[in-house]
Amino acid sequence: MFAPHPNLSDEVNRNIVQSEIEGGVFLEGLPPDTVLQIRTQNHFYTALFLGEGAALISGHPQYCPEPVQVTIAGSTWGGSMLKLRFIGRGMHLEFHHPAYSTPIITSAIQEIRERIQSARERRSGTGVEQGCGAASHPPEN
Repeated sequence: MFAPHPNLSDEVNRNIVQSEIEGGVFLEGLPPDTVLQIRTQNHFYTALFLGEGAALISGHPQYCPEPVQVTIAGSTWGGSMLKLRFIGRGMHLEFHHPAYSTPIITSAIQEIRERIQSARERRSGTGVEQGCGAASHPPEN
């Protein structure tokens, strides 16, 4: 259970509590080859986690129409405060794309699902969805 920190503002403490209520995924707990499907307000992303914060991500028509290797920083509440290596509902995913000098920040994450794949499906690129909770350079359109 989260105890409000006296040195943080009420808004920051509320955001932290809200992220615990809304749910999400801590990247440290994900084994490599985990596939998450992240639905934001504007797009639907697929992320194949490679480990150490690296992922192949696709789903944005401009920044990642095809899978591209990125580094997932974490999620924000729309400002500069980042919850490191966490993907949370109601938050904005932040990742570093090799072709851009500033991070990509998505619209608000609405849902996160883990796609379970057999070894055969991994080789062929298909899979089965399983629910697991809730998922800009300039902000997305």
